[in-house]
Amino acid sequence: MALSSPLYNIPRTEKQVQGKEQGAAALYLGHGGLNRAMIRTADKPLIVVMGVAGSGKTTIANGLAETLGVPFVEGDSLHPAANVKKMASGIPLTDDDRWPWLEAIGERIEVERLTGHGVVVSCSALRHAYRDCLRKKVNGTVHFILLDGSRELISDRMRKRKGHFMPPALLDSQFATLEKPTPDEHAVILDISHPIPALLSEATSAIAPAAAS
Repeated sequence: MALSSPLYNIPRTEKQVQGKEQGAAALYLGHGGLNRAMIRTADKPLIVVMGVAGSGKTTIANGLAETLGVPFVEGDSLHPAANVKKMASGIPLTDDDRWPWLEAIGERIEVERLTGHGVVVSCSALRHAYRDCLRKKVNGTVHFILLDGSRELISDRMRKRKGHFMPPALLDSQFATLEKPTPDEHAVILDISHPIPALLSEATSAIAPAAAS
């Protein structure tokens, strides 16, 4: 199933946002009620689809973004080249490698919040500390969706994948690092053995009430 999210010609750095936000808001207001809703940032959810490599983050995040009408950001695209090289060589990242990447993702979420578009991001976000790092960069509520599945299922999927820089050998490291969200994080946990359409429906149904509250 081919999935694609809407494309937006919007600023992507905080400096650009600061220079354009007021003018954009005035422009939106001039177009009536629909556009007035567009600049109400609380109406647009900020979502991180998380999980170990091979759990389907990109597919679900992209499909959810399309369903909700918000941009999709592939978190792996924000990795510095040094991180990609290490992972491609089968070398697990250290926290020193991860912090700048997580901060870049958090900053990107905040940019999308400021522009009022909302966003769905795919990001492993395996530890509580990593999710806290993302939250600290965002002046709004970030909703997390964990794609949960057995090692056997995910390992089988990874063996069938092509064009991805995460070797299956790193899967054990990912599972060892994973700290599932605790009740106080109010995350949505989805069973990835379900079909993709069912997962998208479950995610949409769970996120919509949370984003509106």
